[in-house]
Amino acid sequence: MPIWFDPSITVPQLQALVPGTMGGVLGIELTEIGENFLRARMPVDERTRQPYGLLHGGASAALAETLGSVASAFVIDQTQYYCVGLEINANHIRGVRDGYVYGTATPLHLGKTTHVWDIRIYDEREKLVCVSRLTVAILRKP
Repeated sequence: MPIWFDPSITVPQLQALVPGTMGGVLGIELTEIGENFLRARMPVDERTRQPYGLLHGGASAALAETLGSVASAFVIDQTQYYCVGLEINANHIRGVRDGYVYGTATPLHLGKTTHVWDIRIYDEREKLVCVSRLTVAILRKP
């Protein structure tokens, strides 16, 4: 059963949220929406590397937060609620020097006032790069 408020949501509708945001600056592309997941990819390039030439942990966290936040926004009724990140953690498992990384967000909890997302990021060889958990607050619009 789909978790989305509007199950007819499409990737182009989601991707329209990215330009003009940090996700846009980092080159994040939302690529797939399933019944209970959202996927994206991000390049490993001069925008997302740290000085040693590896994917920056903050870029991985930005990918994770983008995925979880966008997913939460489309689980709720946006005419009545909005959502904001409360807490994010990220465990960096493996370094990546180039290519793309791919993230998938799946819900661990979808409550009335909080959502908790599990975000897994993999490299092009499908090796685990980062495991993240994002908690999102669901707030009623004034």
